[in-house]
Amino acid sequence: MNPGVTKRQKEKERQQHQHEKAEKRAQRRKEKAERADKPGVPGEDPDLAGIIPGPQPPLF
Repeated sequence: MNPGVTKRQKEKERQQHQHEKAEKRAQRRKEKAERADKPGVPGEDPDLAGIIPGPQPPLF
């Protein structure tokens, strides 16, 4: 193959990858903003919200 063809192909793939990354970043920003809008207890870690410490009830 002509080196110019492969170079253009690689460049197009690189641009596509950058475009996909930009879309993912925008989606994460949107999701983060939506999570921030939800009310919560101040000072409470959202990952630990609703977890009860101690022995857990049986599953049956």
